[in-house]
Amino acid sequence: MSDRRKLVLVDGSSYLYRAFHALPPLSNSRGEPTGAVYGVINMLQKLIKEEAPQLIAVVFDAPGRTFRDDLFEAYKATRQPMPDDLRSQLQPLLDCVRAMGLPLLRIEGVEADDVIGTLARQGAAQDIDVLISTGDKDMAQLVNERIALVNTMTGSRLDRAGVKAKFDIFPEQIVDYLALVGDTVDNIPGVPKVGPKTAAKWLNEYGTLDALVKNAEAISGKVGESLRASLGSLELSRKLATLHCDLELEATLESLVAVEPDREKLRELFTRLELRSLLRSLAGVEADTPAATATAIPATDAPVLPRPPHHYELLTTLESLRAWIARLQHASVIALRTETTSLDYMAADIVGLALATEPGSAAYIPVAHNYAGAPSQLSLDDVLRELRPLLESTTPAKLGHHLKYDAHVLKRHGVELRGLRFDSMLESYVWNSTATRHELDAIARKYLGIDLIEYGSLTGKGAKQIGFNQVSLDQALEYAGEAVDITLQLHRHLWEKIEAVPALKQLYETIEQPLVDVLLRMEQTGVLIDGGQLRQQSSELALRMRDIETQAHAAGGGPFSLESPKQLQEILFGKLGLPVLAKTPTGQPSTAEAVLEELAASYELPKLILDYRACAKLKSTYTDKLPLQINRSTGRVHTSYHQAVAATGRLSSQDPNLQNIPIRSQEGRRIRQAFVAPPGYCIVAADYSQIELRIMAHLSADAGLLAAFADDRDIHQATAAEVFGRPLAEVTANERRSAKAINFGLIYGMSAFGLARQLGIGRGEAQKYVDLYFERYPGVRRYMEETRQLARTRGYVETVFGRRLYLNDITSRNAALRQAAERAAINAPMQGTAADIIKRAMIEVDRWLFESRFDARLIMQVHDELVFEVREAAKDELMSQIRTLMSSAAELHVPLKVDAGSGLNWDEAH
Repeated sequence: MSDRRKLVLVDGSSYLYRAFHALPPLSNSRGEPTGAVYGVINMLQKLIKEEAPQLIAVVFDAPGRTFRDDLFEAYKATRQPMPDDLRSQLQPLLDCVRAMGLPLLRIEGVEADDVIGTLARQGAAQDIDVLISTGDKDMAQLVNERIALVNTMTGSRLDRAGVKAKFDIFPEQIVDYLALVGDTVDNIPGVPKVGPKTAAKWLNEYGTLDALVKNAEAISGKVGESLRASLGSLELSRKLATLHCDLELEATLESLVAVEPDREKLRELFTRLELRSLLRSLAGVEADTPAATATAIPATDAPVLPRPPHHYELLTTLESLRAWIARLQHASVIALRTETTSLDYMAADIVGLALATEPGSAAYIPVAHNYAGAPSQLSLDDVLRELRPLLESTTPAKLGHHLKYDAHVLKRHGVELRGLRFDSMLESYVWNSTATRHELDAIARKYLGIDLIEYGSLTGKGAKQIGFNQVSLDQALEYAGEAVDITLQLHRHLWEKIEAVPALKQLYETIEQPLVDVLLRMEQTGVLIDGGQLRQQSSELALRMRDIETQAHAAGGGPFSLESPKQLQEILFGKLGLPVLAKTPTGQPSTAEAVLEELAASYELPKLILDYRACAKLKSTYTDKLPLQINRSTGRVHTSYHQAVAATGRLSSQDPNLQNIPIRSQEGRRIRQAFVAPPGYCIVAADYSQIELRIMAHLSADAGLLAAFADDRDIHQATAAEVFGRPLAEVTANERRSAKAINFGLIYGMSAFGLARQLGIGRGEAQKYVDLYFERYPGVRRYMEETRQLARTRGYVETVFGRRLYLNDITSRNAALRQAAERAAINAPMQGTAADIIKRAMIEVDRWLFESRFDARLIMQVHDELVFEVREAAKDELMSQIRTLMSSAAELHVPLKVDAGSGLNWDEAH
């Protein structure tokens, strides 16, 4: 975790407008509008809770002219005046922000964006992490390695990669992009007929606006004419779009510290505005919020409430433990939590256990708090001996938050936890995967309005951090008791919601919860890795890097550091005079990967730098690191599979991540060759063939796709035959490649422009391919249109098995956000259904392996692939059985096809 400080800069104007338009027209008894004030305060509270910044400022535009009005008299001339219902809320809101103790800035003569830009750059220069909370696309020009954006309503973040994904250009190109596109709201001229896609296309081709202007004569068609006609105003548009980040401000970074809120002033303001829920949370009384108020801002968490009375009991004698066990035996559900010495389940020792059966009541059993003067405690052996019959019984049902971890820890200490029935983390994930993070503190805040005791408040942080075993028993009791108590309360809250939606209840009970036991066994088994082979590859990569470095020095005319952007800039663009295709936010020539890739087509040194970086990444991420992650006791690598991370239902792998090991390069395949089988065994890999395309055929019910899969035709060849109007046998390799790009591209929402770039053809030709595709597969077009409409109506889409993905931006006024949500609406049912199918397959495969005692073990899941260890003589039988089980994991309108292979290592088997 970073020790750097965090500065949060809030675009107050953006908050104000977003809250105003998101809310119904709320007002008090005197008819005064109050919705925007209510919404902004809620958003500020949520932001502060989630980000916990050391420095913060809320920045609003000041009234009056700015330097941009002097530059261009018509600047913002077309902007509609602030609605009266909003204008009347501005001053009360400013008063509330000040009373909340938040630094508030309104600087005359400049816009809030310039103030935010100046503070952001100052913070980044001082190695502070800066987060700008805004809905304004202009702010994307500020993004760099220290500065990121967070959307005011959705919580979605934009770092450098996010800017590229959203706009198809990098942050340093945003100003040029805005100059080309213009802004009808601010009346920035731009270039008529040039929209976001054209602007991004030009900047990807030419790098900068200046380079585009130099090549303006080469731009054909009406849009080229429009560009040339606008050359005289482009510089003005660029100046208007450029944020001034060098303002001389009276406010210093160190002054941007929140102070204690003025509660009396807030009470007075909330009373006058009749914001009852805010008054109640201020007074510490549970809010009885009217429905309209409670749902006004869907992203807002429950108001923070004081904890109700509770009783947590410290168990330090066998008598008190046995009394609690008698109580547990009559419970229907036991909430359980282990406190340990490590987050690594293969190394964690138990410090204490917490238990609960009723809200407001919990017990903590310390066993290894060993600070000086610590009271006597029960031994771990005695505690586990007493609890073992209860823990190893399937009844009562067991509940936890990330209960798989606790099951791992107990197994490490000789206890097989059984009856894993409920998990508040998975319940939160199944209920709404995108509403919040699914850590206990986040969902407690989201659904119960409770702020939990922070772990760091007990143990400290950084170099002085202590272990939980050094925390006093009184503090440990409150922390662990609260955690297990709130887990139980969250379960009751969320399970009631899930039970009311039969599809979600079935999803939880037949997929997510049963999968926990499967993952538990996979993680315990681990993966056998040849560390020596990886270390050898590391040595070879190091030699390769030195060789590349020698070649690079020769190409650059002398020694320099290939890892120093500054030295690369000097060599590439100074000494060698290569063309500058893009610049950094500070105006320096960019050495980003996209720039180097473009230069590498014509120059030797950029290609060498890219080769060096590729080798360095493989070495640091895989060949150096994986051998160090081999467990000394088992000789294997034990990853953690996470169910509650990816919104669509896909599993993710961490510490180490086994799902992103490259497969396309020779070096990547060599890494997979180090994943080996023990003597007498081999590796079997089985994966679904084109599963998302098959799901598309099922969902769309398109006759052409259904027929192609039913006949087991090569789907890309079949698509090529349809699109290009050829007999199947006459389809060329290039036509099949184009059809493959169309098949997969449409699933992920690729535009004709994106297809053109991928295939290296003109946009018009790419559009023709897309049109032909939809003409031949009309069911696909119908499915896409109906899905978008259904998503707009319901706010979510579903997988075949009822998993929901909520799309917060599906009705956004921001075209880019809305279009991204529409793409997700189309893709998520396919990706989510694929995730559900392989989870169902894992459950069935695990059940068969367990019941048959077959000499094989499931050791990895990588997207659509399952990997096994099996005795060499039994591999054919395993592959036959696995194909059957995986292909029958779902009944679709088309057959599921499974490919399987075997080998002495993963690469051979795949």
